[in-house]
Amino acid sequence: MRPSKSAKDRSEPELDRELADLPPELRWREWMRRIEAVLFASATPVPREDLARVVGQGASVEVLVEDLAADLEGRAFEIVQVAGGWMFRTRTAYAPAIRAAADVGDQALDLRAFDVAVLAAIAYHQPVTRDGLKEIFGKEISRDLIGRLHARGLIGTGPRAPRRGAPYTFVTTEQFLVAFDLESLQDLPDKEALDDTGVASSS
Repeated sequence: MRPSKSAKDRSEPELDRELADLPPELRWREWMRRIEAVLFASATPVPREDLARVVGQGASVEVLVEDLAADLEGRAFEIVQVAGGWMFRTRTAYAPAIRAAADVGDQALDLRAFDVAVLAAIAYHQPVTRDGLKEIFGKEISRDLIGRLHARGLIGTGPRAPRRGAPYTFVTTEQFLVAFDLESLQDLPDKEALDDTGVASSS
């Protein structure tokens, strides 16, 4: 009876990152295609360190992404840098065509003005409790509103507040960054400019 193969023997062959046997131009093209495949397969932003695992050690992920983005000019989708990584996104010019051809209602944010105001308050004051939000807006923030933001993946539960009862706090999520085209929270608009728009004071 032949011994069974170990898990290591059954595993996929190790990826050839360097592609030393290819001419430089073809090697670069293959690295671009690998990045394209990884981004296409991912529903969330892919960070630089993950993309670096599929290309040569001396290759610049940023330049490869730039070349791939240029290669996609004229296509219906593009590469965007959000939430600390890159992902594919349909160009906004094609949004009407997508809405006409398919039911994407569940994917739309569909937030009320006050929902956006509360979301902005969480973004700028996180981690923040419901009591903290009440102090900001001068009224109770309903559990239904918090639930809507949770259901859309825009906020999550943060650390418990260091006070009596240790209430939960709320923080924004990676999906929040993706939804609003932000690479990080540092890209949030200046709060004074936001106040001038009236968004932060909506009620």
